[in-house]
Amino acid sequence: MKYGLTVFFLLFAAAAAAAAGGPVLYELDGKSYEGYFTGTASGAPLVLIIHDRDGLGDYEVRRAEMLAREGYAAFAADMFGAGRRPADEHEGMEYIGELYKDRQKMRALIQAALETAQARGADINNAVAMGYCFGGAAVLEFARSGAGLKGFVTFHGGLKTPEGQDYAKTQGRVLVLHGTADANITMDDFAGLARELEEQGVAHEMVTYGGAPHAFTVFDSDNYREEADRKSWNRFIAFLADTLKGDNGDR
Repeated sequence: MKYGLTVFFLLFAAAAAAAAGGPVLYELDGKSYEGYFTGTASGAPLVLIIHDRDGLGDYEVRRAEMLAREGYAAFAADMFGAGRRPADEHEGMEYIGELYKDRQKMRALIQAALETAQARGADINNAVAMGYCFGGAAVLEFARSGAGLKGFVTFHGGLKTPEGQDYAKTQGRVLVLHGTADANITMDDFAGLARELEEQGVAHEMVTYGGAPHAFTVFDSDNYREEADRKSWNRFIAFLADTLKGDNGDR
């Protein structure tokens, strides 16, 4: 395989205690990445978080801690590299463009993050991946790879399927949480994905929120919509409970 999946991780904060959240260094193909892990119990169901084009930051850490309070292990992955954070929107587009051009690397980075979370005690056999914007597109990429996760969730993420790909190998359930007023990812994209998932027989649920623009969940931004954020988060938490803790999660 072009991208080896052996992961070496190193805690560099005072995070030796399992209950403490903190940064985690890990490697893929000789390059260092810096994620964030939090969770209170070994063997807890895992939620893997994929960041947007801004890179892993306070936003993803806040979401990870929110998930930990719900009883999940949460690992916010790093898709750009340790210390490599975009200085502005242009640089962020450049970074995600590199990954859009190398889909195998995108998949390998998510797999490396999963293995890192497993090494910290999370149960990757009882796991869901979720992402925001670019991260949502990356999660759907992982779903199309046939990864054995139980669920794939996108918040205002990219929904188009690259040429030559489909959802024939998708194993888990798909949840799409989208803003009807999103000018970046249109309702035509939304409908197109719905048709693809239905044709491939993929279990899915797709929800839109009226008046919500792109990035409607991003706190303190011009696009933030409190009601859509609250409703989409509540639906997500219910999805996790059903998928990871309910009948479907007890397999």
